[in-house]
Amino acid sequence: MPNAYQQLTHRFQRLSRFAHLGAIAGWDMQAMMPPKGAAARGEALAELRLLRHQLLTEPVVGDWIAEAKTLPLSSSEQANLHEITRQYTLATVLPGNLVEAQSLAGSRCEHAWRTLRASNDWASFEPLLKEVVNLAREEATLRAEATGVSRYDALLNLYEPGMNSAKLDTLFGSVKTWLPDLIQEIMARQARYPLVTPQGPFSTSLQRETGLDVMKVLGFDFEAGRLDISAHPFCGGVPDDVRITTRYSENDLFSALFGVIHETGHARYEQNLPREWRGQPVAEARSMGIHESQSLFFEMQVGRHPLFLKQLRTLVLQHFPQQPALEEDNFIAWNHRVTPGLIRVDADEVTYPAHVILRYEIERALVEGNIEVGDIPDLWNEKMQASLGLSTQNNYRDGCMQDIHWTDGSFGYFPTYTLGAMYAAQFMATIRQKMDTDEIIRTGDLTPVFNWLNSNIWNKGSLLATDELVKQATGESLNPDHFRQHLITRYL
Repeated sequence: MPNAYQQLTHRFQRLSRFAHLGAIAGWDMQAMMPPKGAAARGEALAELRLLRHQLLTEPVVGDWIAEAKTLPLSSSEQANLHEITRQYTLATVLPGNLVEAQSLAGSRCEHAWRTLRASNDWASFEPLLKEVVNLAREEATLRAEATGVSRYDALLNLYEPGMNSAKLDTLFGSVKTWLPDLIQEIMARQARYPLVTPQGPFSTSLQRETGLDVMKVLGFDFEAGRLDISAHPFCGGVPDDVRITTRYSENDLFSALFGVIHETGHARYEQNLPREWRGQPVAEARSMGIHESQSLFFEMQVGRHPLFLKQLRTLVLQHFPQQPALEEDNFIAWNHRVTPGLIRVDADEVTYPAHVILRYEIERALVEGNIEVGDIPDLWNEKMQASLGLSTQNNYRDGCMQDIHWTDGSFGYFPTYTLGAMYAAQFMATIRQKMDTDEIIRTGDLTPVFNWLNSNIWNKGSLLATDELVKQATGESLNPDHFRQHLITRYL
């Protein structure tokens, strides 16, 4: 008979296979499915999610965990058991009917968001979001009671284990003291050098071809993934079949292109998770902060590097005719512009933290019950004006309806973007100490950089806690000074 630990690994292998099906069905729902399929697909995904919840929370799983803790396991097996225990503990807090209700409400809200955002229809969107928020609060209350932390911290723990709002308040509070002045200083400096604006239209099909070329340079495995279109860019699927998406505008050459670079960072991480542990929790990404560090490493640390931008320009000119805006100096400077804007996914890396902090402050207040859904538009406008000097009054499309995350109840996710930017800067600072990154990027062969990421981040999966992973890779815990110094060095 298999021992208790072997029983657990078999159960989690089954759970992984069901998750695989759910991931592909979810990708199809956002990228390929015709609109009339939404209700049936939402029900099917809810049924699958409920099935996984039932398999994970059976009492026998708890018995196996208790017995497995008495067995002589290797350090890697102990790490896997730790992650198994974490997933079991998180799951058993929630009743199955809540899991099913959240899945259904999230599917309804996300599907409606696609058209309601386009029509700027907050009035129709608000009741759908209220349902999602009420269920998220119910989940947060159950998790808070089980763990003794705040409701928001209980949800944050799902995405970034080991992090809490007190730490975030310290990290983000520091950023808020220096970011506004830095933005103004950079903008004043850049205003002295007028730029030529790229003139479209830029064919969607040619933008796609350019994106595919960049994905090749960045090492994406096309035998284990693909690129498609969705209403909001994302990376989904599974390590052997990674699905990334972007969205195109024929008036903007760079939004989709850098979206592809961002999602390729997520994809490379997924494609290089430890294959020998496939199907087990330790083969999963460590946290969303680490996941976002990879996408932002690709998009910002590498993608906006002046020497990489020179190569990117060459690829662009293989598909689009030369014009004054695509002259080398203008091309690089255009992609280093620091300009406050309404849309987070199009934001430059200097103003980006302001978008994240705004969302963190709103969603925390929302989960804790200090504000209601109806308060979001005015609060969003108030915070946007305070941080970036922009108004979203009555502009819900480019304000509080622009992101997909809240539609499915992903509260606690947004802070991981700026945590990811901080981790990415720290990783690059470490890599620079070990190799001549400028020369590597100049040559166009990024293999040494990717090898470092693979050895220190990707193939570690969840074998280590986040802090230990970062310490082993860089020699220190998260140090936000690297991020600030990166911005000063690049832009001043």
